[in-house]
Amino acid sequence: MNDIYIGKIVNTHGLLGEVRIISKFAYKESVFQKNVPIYIGSKRRKHLILSYRKHKMYDMVFLDGVDSIEKAELYKGMDVYAKREDLNVDGYYDEDLLGLHVYVKETDKGEIIDILENGAHKILVVGKRRYMIPYVDSFIEKIDLENRRIDIIEMEGLFNED
Repeated sequence: MNDIYIGKIVNTHGLLGEVRIISKFAYKESVFQKNVPIYIGSKRRKHLILSYRKHKMYDMVFLDGVDSIEKAELYKGMDVYAKREDLNVDGYYDEDLLGLHVYVKETDKGEIIDILENGAHKILVVGKRRYMIPYVDSFIEKIDLENRRIDIIEMEGLFNED
């Protein structure tokens, strides 16, 4: 998957075309920089970031070609993406982990269906039973994207079947 989901444009700000983005993307600092391209909506319209600032819980961005509130309003509610090759990130994106199968001692516990934030760390939500697995290095033995699997260390009580 080449497109990485960054967040959603939730509103405009001011009259000059600034947009408010809600983003939980872990590597924002590699995206929200001057002249970095982002892609908006299902048609993936390309725009370069002209400026960026934080405001409360929002990521505030001016985009090239969007210089009025009327133009900015056209993007309200649209998803924002970046291209994988435009980012310089060490590690895995959440999108890379979704759909991987979780194994404990060669037993498949299901696939990762969601990734949640709890403030301290991320939590992998696995399978129909919605097992909650802390996504921390001490629990992860190996991530193998090629074979679509994550091996984790067995933890007492994590997979209680009652």
